[in-house]
Amino acid sequence: MRIRGTSIFTVAVLGAAISAAPARAQGPFHVQQEWKVGGDGGWDYLAVDPHSKLLYITRGDHVMVIDTRSGKQIADIPGLHGIHCVVFSSDGVHGYITDGGANQVVEFNRQTNTVEKTIPAGDHPDGAVFEPVTKTVWAFNGRSHNVTVIDTNTDHVVATIALPGKPEFPVADGRGYVFDNIEDKSELVKLDAKTLKLADTWPLAPCESPSGLAIDAAHRRLFPVCDNQMMAVVDANNGKVVTTVPIGDGPDAARFAANGQYAFSPNGESGTLTVIHEDSPDHYSVVQTVTTKRGARTMAMDPDGERVYVVTADFGPRPEPTADHPHPRPPIVPGSFEIIAIGR
Repeated sequence: MRIRGTSIFTVAVLGAAISAAPARAQGPFHVQQEWKVGGDGGWDYLAVDPHSKLLYITRGDHVMVIDTRSGKQIADIPGLHGIHCVVFSSDGVHGYITDGGANQVVEFNRQTNTVEKTIPAGDHPDGAVFEPVTKTVWAFNGRSHNVTVIDTNTDHVVATIALPGKPEFPVADGRGYVFDNIEDKSELVKLDAKTLKLADTWPLAPCESPSGLAIDAAHRRLFPVCDNQMMAVVDANNGKVVTTVPIGDGPDAARFAANGQYAFSPNGESGTLTVIHEDSPDHYSVVQTVTTKRGARTMAMDPDGERVYVVTADFGPRPEPTADHPHPRPPIVPGSFEIIAIGR
């Protein structure tokens, strides 16, 4: 995750046209619940366990575990350092946390929510993904510009693969390939999980500074969200940017629901969730803009795609810039952290 600016750009549309869809203007999604859960510190990625349906939220030095039926915290994983991401293995038992502050990946038991072991990674592991064909966890190291690959059968590091720049959010296609945004180069990389090699690097122009990434695995389409208020649609077979779709300002995540063919972009600066319908693999319509709250830019989704979750908090006045902190973050109002559940 990174701090994003508020510059406004003209959104270019490549290739296929994006239709205005007045019939769907109201859209099927709405805010269902807002849960004040409090807790100290900031946050980064959040994820829903596909087996238990529990929501895991990284909070700096601990992970909050939330019951998505009630919005109540049911567990906490403490004692960490500077955490970013939680991913889940296919065994239904183990999960993995990228602990950037300690340059490690933490394995935990999802049934007891207790740490079982730590695995060394590169410099500041951030985004991560579980690759189901090879049963490996891929931890993308933001400062060393590489990816640490962990065999979940042995919990040993089996490869460290160099990347062309700073990685952001990864996805797996279920066929043995992993894709990841390269933020500082405005590129997207394709990695072969079987050979443990970088397979391709693709430019994302006109997308600038991509962060969140989603995938429609069935139709081979990737959805990076970009700082210049657009979601790019990329052919996962050849890296071609098929089209772009306008979104709000300040995204930091993306999701795709095969149930209904919807792509989502949470926009932290705008305080909105852009809902995009895949009319066909090359044609897309913005069908809804759901009002959330400022700061809600990361998200998770239920396995069935019926509901998504964004998180934010209330903020105090932004401090004056200093030489040491030229872009200071506004302070979080204590106890104001909340989850917004949006469903249909």
